Amino acid sequence: MPPDTSNSLINLGDPSKPVDTLIKKVSNAVGVLYAPRQIKRVAKAEAEAASIKALTEAQSKIEITDLHRRAASRWIEEEAQRQKNMEDITAKALPGLNEDAKPDSIEDDWLVNFFDKCRIVSDDEMQGLWSRVLSGEANGPGTYSKRTVNFLSDLDKAEAKLFTKLCGFTWDIGGIYPLIFDHEAEIYNRNDINYSSLIHLDSIGFTQFNGPTVFFRVGLPKKFSIHYYGRPLDLEMPQDVDNKLDMGNTLLTSIGRELAPICGSKPVEGFYDYVKDNWKQYLSESERK
Repeated sequence: MPPDTSNSLINLGDPSKPVDTLIKKVSNAVGVLYAPRQIKRVAKAEAEAASIKALTEAQSKIEITDLHRRAASRWIEEEAQRQKNMEDITAKALPGLNEDAKPDSIEDDWLVNFFDKCRIVSDDEMQGLWSRVLSGEANGPGTYSKRTVNFLSDLDKAEAKLFTKLCGFTWDIGGIYPLIFDHEAEIYNRNDINYSSLIHLDSIGFTQFNGPTVFFRVGLPKKFSIHYYGRPLDLEMPQDVDNKLDMGNTLLTSIGRELAPICGSKPVEGFYDYVKDNWKQYLSESERK
């Protein structure tokens, strides 16, 4: 019977050039670049087995051989699952590649580290997040730091979902900003954003939470537009230059800023109007109508 290649990258059809390039790049990382490490592990195991066998009686040799057989079977199963995880993540990344993607410019060290961390991830949703990091890095090499990749390896599913909920409150204000004006407000709490969750997101490295005090954007012009999931809001500040704007008590860290665009967040119903009301003194004349 021929081997089952239903999950293999070689069965993905006739890919476009960026896809083909990424597959080749990944194949090196999960194949050739991993081989020396695997060879060393096998050689070490064989050497240890030989040393033990030299010191044992015949019955012990049989027992050790049996033990090693079970260990080898477990190792093969684990490596097969890890290989499947890596191939699944790569396959999920392919539809996210842009026509002008540059997967050949991904640093080899970054790619090896990426697959070293993601190979134990089998959950479908978490694989989706990892795949978006891979496609994002292929579209713009340098988009995701190794620190962010390492951070993801320690992230559990519940924490990822909580961060996604927080990102439902983010606005584009010349960068991505979560607008948390009052963490006791019902609009936040019904989406699991409260004092405790904000403290937790801060502690694991997604955000900076300032508690009772607020952050400000400074040096703002008199008129500018901000956006909530593509929906614009025009603001007009009191001074001609050097205005400041209350941004609430939470900011994203560099890791949070890298992951926010791909976390899968959605706009929160009523939040556009909530922010509009909070900044009503800054609304342009057209927005007041």
